[in-house]
Amino acid sequence: MSEPLRLMAVHAHPDDESSKGAATMARYVDEGVDVMVVTMTGGERGDILNPAMERPEIRQNITEVRRTEMERARKILGVQQEFAGFIDSGLPEGDPLPPLPEGSFATLDVEEAAGPLVESIRRFRPHVVLTYDENGGYPHPDHIMTHKASMRAFDAAGDPGAYPGAGTPWQPLKLYYFVSFPPERFEALDVLLTSRGMENPFADWMKRIRERQRPRWEITTRVHCSEYFDLADEALKAHATQVDPNGFWFALPNEIVAEAWPTEDYHLVRSIVDTEIPEKDLFAGVREAVGV
Repeated sequence: MSEPLRLMAVHAHPDDESSKGAATMARYVDEGVDVMVVTMTGGERGDILNPAMERPEIRQNITEVRRTEMERARKILGVQQEFAGFIDSGLPEGDPLPPLPEGSFATLDVEEAAGPLVESIRRFRPHVVLTYDENGGYPHPDHIMTHKASMRAFDAAGDPGAYPGAGTPWQPLKLYYFVSFPPERFEALDVLLTSRGMENPFADWMKRIRERQRPRWEITTRVHCSEYFDLADEALKAHATQVDPNGFWFALPNEIVAEAWPTEDYHLVRSIVDTEIPEKDLFAGVREAVGV
């Protein structure tokens, strides 16, 4: 019997794995793929975004609380998960912008930041790695550093001369960026809702996204996973400090969302195997290469 396919998703904080690519992971787990989430920081400096969780005992124990939330989400999705061990940088605001906390993840040299991820890759041996684009998906300093560390680790993990002592070299075969909230998705939702005379809860958010004019990556790979949207929502709600279950992200039934846009989307950055764009499978080309 051949060994299973393996997928690794690299994220900055607990809860990121449940808001980006969660339904994809659940689908592949259901299909027998081994899935690992590597969380680069513990989310220690994250705000409490759910008013119902704003309590002194939560704030005082936020590190432990967020680890507990991560474990709940992990079980819901059926994935493996490990922390890289770095400290959350927070999201400083103000003018002038204050410096990042000393020793936090985003202040580190990329070589240091990539080290634990190289070890994780060599230990887990993923065929496919998912991570953020150079803008971090959104410009949080930890997301940007996660991108840098992922790019370095993807190359270094297979290099016998890099990171000696970090395990037996392993070269992943494909690297993708998450394209988590493409404007086209919300435009398709808007068209569907308008056709049915329904209010669009994302209208203001869509306007802000257009005004920011962030880089837009081509969607090379659309993974159909709408039957797992409810499970992804359940995992996201497990991060109770970070997500208000009454918030606008859950304002529409997933049946409506699936009708407008039934996929989660990715941009293929690197591939060591032959594949044809557009893809419907993150393992396109990999299955043939490894004989699965």
